[in-house]
Amino acid sequence: MADASTQTAAIILFVKAPVSGQVKTRLAATLGDDTALDLYQCFVTDMLAMVESLSHPLRIYYHPPDAGPAVQRWLGDRYALFPQQGQTLGDKMQHAFSQTFDDGIEKAVLMGSDFPDLPATIVTEAMAALDTAPAVIGPATDGGYYLIGFTAAGFSPGVFSDIPWSTDAVLASTCKRFQASGIRPYILPPWLDIDTENDLKQFIANCRQTPGLAPHTMQYLKE
Repeated sequence: MADASTQTAAIILFVKAPVSGQVKTRLAATLGDDTALDLYQCFVTDMLAMVESLSHPLRIYYHPPDAGPAVQRWLGDRYALFPQQGQTLGDKMQHAFSQTFDDGIEKAVLMGSDFPDLPATIVTEAMAALDTAPAVIGPATDGGYYLIGFTAAGFSPGVFSDIPWSTDAVLASTCKRFQASGIRPYILPPWLDIDTENDLKQFIANCRQTPGLAPHTMQYLKE
């Protein structure tokens, strides 16, 4: 549990309900629905372990919005769970930030669940950046981003408007939105987003070079 001194910052994690055929569909195309589901659950387990090594409270936003009972059966009752709300991914992220800041949090970072090898040092760097910058972003190697964060005072909902989601232009479009809003975000190191079998192979190679990352996912792959 976070103590009172850490309640000014929060980590937001976006997850999907663990339903075969509904998660990691591009991985499933070559590995099968059940294997893709198993991997996805390992991804989330590794990301939760990483986040729990930090002192910040965690807010999990799940999709679809009626999946609360299923997500709670999966993850247990240890976490603050919220439904994702909105039509587009941008709508959902904007709502999550707005709700988080309305709850009194002063700075927050939001991540997806496709980065099981992301080290805690990156999240720590992002949080520290928000002490001096209004926003932070972590570029993904596929043209998207793996992390975005704001201070409550620097939050700009327009950053999520008119973005071509699920394309390789997400990051560039978002940076243009930042520029139009007069915001210069802190840029984190790039990181691999695991969407395809080739991504998975690169992830395995990366983890072999740096043992200890994504232990649950790597154990599953070994078995």
